[in-house]
Order: sequence, then structure tokens, then C-alpha cells
Amino acid sequence: MRFATRYMVENWWFELVLPRFGLTALARRGRTRRWRRMAARFFVLASDLGGLMIKVGQFLSSRLDVLPPEVTKELEGLQDAVAPEDFADIEALAERELGMPLEAAFAAFDREPLAAASLGQAHRARLKPAGAEDAGFTDVVVKIQRPGIERIVDVDLAALRTVAARLNRVQLVRRRVDLPGLAEEFAETSLEEVDYLHEAGNAERFTAQFAGDDRVRTPGVAWERATRRVLTLEDVTAIKVNDLAALRAAGIDPAEVAVEFANVMFDQLFVDGFFHGDAHPGNIFVTPTPGGERDWVLTFVDFGMMGSIPDGLRRDLRAFLIAVASRDGRRLVGSMRDLGVLLPNADTRELERVMSALFARFGGISFTDLQDVDPRELQAFAREFGETIRVLPFQLPEHFLLVIRAVSLISGLCSTLDPDFNIWNSVEPYADRLLREEQGGLARSFANEAVSTVAVAARLPRRLDGLVTRLEDGEVAVETPRLDRQIRLLERSVQRLVSALLFFGLLVGGVLLRPTDAVTGLVLMIASAVPLLHALVSGFRARR
Repeated sequence: MRFATRYMVENWWFELVLPRFGLTALARRGRTRRWRRMAARFFVLASDLGGLMIKVGQFLSSRLDVLPPEVTKELEGLQDAVAPEDFADIEALAERELGMPLEAAFAAFDREPLAAASLGQAHRARLKPAGAEDAGFTDVVVKIQRPGIERIVDVDLAALRTVAARLNRVQLVRRRVDLPGLAEEFAETSLEEVDYLHEAGNAERFTAQFAGDDRVRTPGVAWERATRRVLTLEDVTAIKVNDLAALRAAGIDPAEVAVEFANVMFDQLFVDGFFHGDAHPGNIFVTPTPGGERDWVLTFVDFGMMGSIPDGLRRDLRAFLIAVASRDGRRLVGSMRDLGVLLPNADTRELERVMSALFARFGGISFTDLQDVDPRELQAFAREFGETIRVLPFQLPEHFLLVIRAVSLISGLCSTLDPDFNIWNSVEPYADRLLREEQGGLARSFANEAVSTVAVAARLPRRLDGLVTRLEDGEVAVETPRLDRQIRLLERSVQRLVSALLFFGLLVGGVLLRPTDAVTGLVLMIASAVPLLHALVSGFRARR
């Protein structure tokens, strides 16, 4: 809580307050150094506290697409460098859960942990012959929950709920996202993750989902050695997905791995509706398969955090992709509203105009080719629609946390494997396929458009007659939302300027008078806080 409060205040000061006084360059100059220091301190904090803080750091360390490398590098160690528990405590918990000594449960058990994660740690072992015959494999990895982790998770969730409730008091935050609801969604996912029987069920469902798919491999479950706090899985460890040197040494192109990984993840999101919600590098291996039809396969482990997309949400996501593929600004805004991404009071007409203009100018080029576009053209577009872009009426909808996390992990991991990776190149085939399925081919598309045009033409005379009648009666009003918004912003800017001048005048006057008239000088200095407060508050209102 102290860490969160400190850095929220620090970022508020440097990113909001200083720019208000024209000190943007000063705030920007030390930004990288501040972020690196914050990341380093969070690494220490997460390592000390463990629990869900480790998961936060793992998520941030994979965001190479949005965070500077200085930050992600500081957090990389949280992927697999979590300190292990004392083996005596782990052994006691495992034997209590299994109801027998480890020597009786396994033919061999490695006391040294294979990996230590935020909620538990893993040890290599071998099943006894009878157990191996039932399971279909001998070498296993035994996941054992950290003693007392349920209490730690409860404390972390209590802190998270408190931070969410405090931030939710800020109107700007409250209008954009339901933070308490988001905290509860995260809490539900986290509590499921500490139930290893739930994870075992997820593993089998995921395995069935990719049955017959030669791109993906998953571990089998030894159910006789599975409880809520102990889980025994087939040993499928191989090359860690972000180990570029090991991949190249095995003759595997990391760029090909990036494309395949994105395709597999998007299949889960847009086709199956059941997806891996924690696909960070520690949970993905690349397994060489010499002599097989493929040279390598992707191996997924750790199925504690899985997401299910309801049919309605998946349908809305598909509509969103179709709108992007067809370059239809109006349809895109409609799908965003159906997804719950837009605020209820959003001015969709202006947003439709911006999206249509965006598609008209840049819709036919990929993100990679966008880098070759004349910067002056991009600046011209930003100037033309700058105000709308700055006040985009977006919010984070419910039941969207794991979807956003999964897409973020895809983008971050693929950027690690291939710096030139373009995520749209992986999404676009799905959008094109959905568009073809919906329209039933190009002929049906033209037919639908023709029918729509004829219907509009048939209604046009009546609509024109109605418009003329309303013009004659003086009932037609013209709305200019962009102009009205610009005028309001200009009025607020003038008010802030007057308040700022009054603040400096009172402050300087008080400083000059204080040596000769201490009381009057002090009164003027105190009074200067009123216009200063008005300038800051009106600035926040204008930004909102």
C-alpha cells in the first residue's frame, strides 16, 4: 500500500502537475530513470511479498510492446527467479495432502525444485510402475503449493480491493472503469488458481481442445497423485520459449515461433472461446520433434489461470474483427458499443467520423508499413482529430480482464521473439475469414449492398419531403460538437490563465510585502492558493 501510494503521487506530480506549468521537458527528462528505479524497487517488493505481486511483475516484464526495455529488464527475473520454500515445509504439506510419505507415493523425488513460482513450486519425480501404467507416463513434475499461500493471497486481494476503492473515488477513473468490479474479477481468477484440482480439470479440457492439432502439446494429469494443493503432471519441460540462443542452436527460427504462437492463441480466443490466461514465457516451451511431421511444437503448462469467453462476448469480438477487416467505421463503433468498450454517453457520431477517416487514410497498410508513412501526414491527421483522440470515450468493460491480459502477453512475447512482429498480420486472416463467412462470398456482399441502396432510394423522396417541411417550419437545428467543444476548452483555458496570473500576482506580492508587513504578506500568500486550486481543478476538468 505504501509503495502504490508513493508512486501514484510521484507520477501525478511529474506527469500531470509539472506539465501544467510548462515544465513538460523537465518531467520527460528524468522519466526513464524514474521508471527504472520504480521497477527495481518493485522487483524487491514482489520478491519479498511473493503471492500475487509476483504475477503483476511477470505480466509487466512481458510488455516489451508498451514498456521501455529498461523497465522490462529490471522485472525479467520475476519470470522464474522466485525464491523456493524450505523443502521440509514443502515435504510436510505434500505428505499431509497425499496421505503418505513421498517415498511411498513416488519411485523417486528430486528435493531440488525445478522451478519456484508465485503460488507454489515444482519438483521432478518418477511414478511407481503401477501408477505409470495407469497414467501412461513415468517422468512427472509435482507442483506443491506454498505453505500459507491462501492467507497471502487473501491479504493481497484485501490490499487490491482497498486500492481499487480509493482510486474509484476519483471521478476520472470511475467514469472509465469499474475498479472494484475489476478487482473482484481478478480475485475470482486468483482464488481458482490456488485450487490445483481446478487446474487439473483445465489441463484436460485444454488437451481435449487441441486433440489432433500437431502444433500444441500439453502434459497429462496423474489423477491418483492430485489434490487441491498437490498436482502431478507429465514432465514436458523443453526449451523456454524466449530463450533465443537455445532456439537458434536447435535450428528453430524465433520469428516462426512468434507467428505460430500468435496463431494458436488467437484460435483459443476467437474460435474455441477457452484460452490460456497466463501465457508468459515461464509457461510456454518449444519442444523439438526430430523425425516428426513438424520440427517442433509449442508446449503449454500451468493451467491455473484460464479464461472462458461467453458466446455473446465472442460474437461481439468477431463483429469487431469483421468491422476492422471491412474498414467500416460506423460498424466498428457499433461493435465497440456492444462490447461495452464505449462509455454510455459517448458521442458516437464524432467517433464514427474519426474512424472512417482513419480507415480512409491508413486502412490499407499494415503497422509495419505505417512506419514508412510521411510523418507530416500523421501529424496532420493528429492535428485534425486531436481533440477527439485525446478524449476518446473508452472504458474497460466487465469480464474483459483476461482477454486484454492474453492479448498483451501475445504482443509482448512475440515482440521478444521477433522485434519486427506485427500482431495485425496474425489477426487479419481471422478477420478476413470471418468476413467471408458472414457475407457468404463477394457476390452476396454486392447483393446486400444493392438491396440496401435500393431501399435507401425508395425512402429518399419521403425523407426529402419531410426535411423540406421541417425547414419551412424552422424545426431544423444544426449541431457542431467539435466547434462547441473547442469553444468550451478555449473558455476554460482563459479562466485558467486568469487564475494563474492572479496566483503569481498574489504570491509575488506577498513575498515582497512580508519583510515590511508580515501579516499582509502572509495573507496574500495564503490567498494565492485559491486561484492556484482553481487553475489545477479546471485543468483536470478540461483534461477529462
